[in-house]
Amino acid sequence: MKSAYELAMERLGKGAASAPLTAAQKAELAELDSIYAAKLAQEDLSTRDAIRAAEAAGDSETAGELRRRYAAEKARIEAEREAKKDRVRGK
Repeated sequence: MKSAYELAMERLGKGAASAPLTAAQKAELAELDSIYAAKLAQEDLSTRDAIRAAEAAGDSETAGELRRRYAAEKARIEAEREAKKDRVRGK
């Protein structure tokens, strides 16, 4: 799965001049950023609580697994956001 940085670098590397964004596209991109920032924050809070509980119980294996799952979920959410933003830019 590609990171947001890798996707951005691919877009830059294509050399195609991008068309200026309309006000509606800018608003839609800002809305997507807001929605996905909230999703990331929610995931962070719920995972942080679960990690604390696992560490308090002395279960470092579970805490590590929760951290790995969080990293994967964060990457998935960011990739989903970038894909939707690319569709908006392509309109």
